[in-house]
Amino acid sequence: MLYTMAMSKLSAVLWRWYQGILLALAVSNGVSLVFLAIKQASNGDYSFLLWNWLLALLPLGFSFVLVISLQQRRWMSWQNLSLSFFWLIFLPNSFYLASDLIHLREASAVNVLFDVMLLLSFSFNGFIAGMLSLYMVHRELYRRFWASQVHTLIAGVLLSSSFAIYLGRNLRWNTWDVFIHPAGLVFDVSDRIINPTAYPQAFSTTLGFFVLLGSIYLVLWQFGRSLEHQ
Repeated sequence: MLYTMAMSKLSAVLWRWYQGILLALAVSNGVSLVFLAIKQASNGDYSFLLWNWLLALLPLGFSFVLVISLQQRRWMSWQNLSLSFFWLIFLPNSFYLASDLIHLREASAVNVLFDVMLLLSFSFNGFIAGMLSLYMVHRELYRRFWASQVHTLIAGVLLSSSFAIYLGRNLRWNTWDVFIHPAGLVFDVSDRIINPTAYPQAFSTTLGFFVLLGSIYLVLWQFGRSLEHQ
């Protein structure tokens, strides 16, 4: 009884802690949706951003539920393992929004500045959702395991997310293919791992995004830890 009451109180504290961030995210994402509505009203065709945006927010939802669930169950419970799995396979979608900037080459000279604002807005919100969800999971791991092991694991998550961005943008694979076309996905992934020299773009894209994501997340992690220590 006392344990249940303590966990409920802790969950309430966590909710208050994240509430301000979630409200700020709601405002920022609302701005993105307004920009998109203006673009669509002017006969622009950026409707694909809406679907990519929804996928980008899913990892944040999974990580938030996972953090709450971890106050009541062990990480190795089937519930938390399932949440961790879905968080991991959807996480690349948050960072994938940045690759939509390639659509700027299709913008006309008249609309290019508005298109820059639109795409940057969605990219920013995707990055924030992904980075925040990664921080939440990283923090929970940090409390339970050796720091060196956790940091290595997080680096592996960023590396796999970077590779997934290449798979999504260049080979047009998506998260659903993990369940719908697993054989074809495994073939393409294994072929590029076994024969990396045959696919230089896979290496350069993955490495580039890994460096970008890693450097940004390093700032966020250090900033977050500094605030917690204060």
